[in-house]
Amino acid sequence: MRQDRSAQRKIYEKYSSRMFAVCLRYAKDRDAAMDMLQDGFITVFSKISSYRDEGSFEGWMRRIFVNTALMSLRRNDILKGAEELSAPGSDLPFEDNILERLDGQKIMKLIGEMPVGFRTVFNLSVIDGFSHQEIAQKLGITDGASRSQLSRARVWLQERIKKMEK
Repeated sequence: MRQDRSAQRKIYEKYSSRMFAVCLRYAKDRDAAMDMLQDGFITVFSKISSYRDEGSFEGWMRRIFVNTALMSLRRNDILKGAEELSAPGSDLPFEDNILERLDGQKIMKLIGEMPVGFRTVFNLSVIDGFSHQEIAQKLGITDGASRSQLSRARVWLQERIKKMEK
């Protein structure tokens, strides 16, 4: 299927909107997400022979698109300086049910407005389910920096939600 343009078109048509949503979660804007989408499909088509029919094809693709997005962020040195920091207000407990107050679109809009370091670690941890060790390895940061970025992202998100409620 590597050179089968018809099959590639079908795969693109079936999965492009879902993979674009993955790219948007990591990108700074739609143009950057489109670049990630294109790079991701190039990778999918060049590595399709490595898919071993273990797990879902979409899950395999999603991993490629997350990694493509992360490579783009690393190329632009997005997380330079991400380190273990105590966030202002990070000692505030995160209210687990605070996200239940908003619909999915508003939550995704807020996540999209997060500073890129927060957003990247938040997406990897909360949405994509990676451990801090995996995140640290993927981003070239320490486990502690990953934990710190996630903590700060949660505080940032909680503060924005509370401001919206006022």
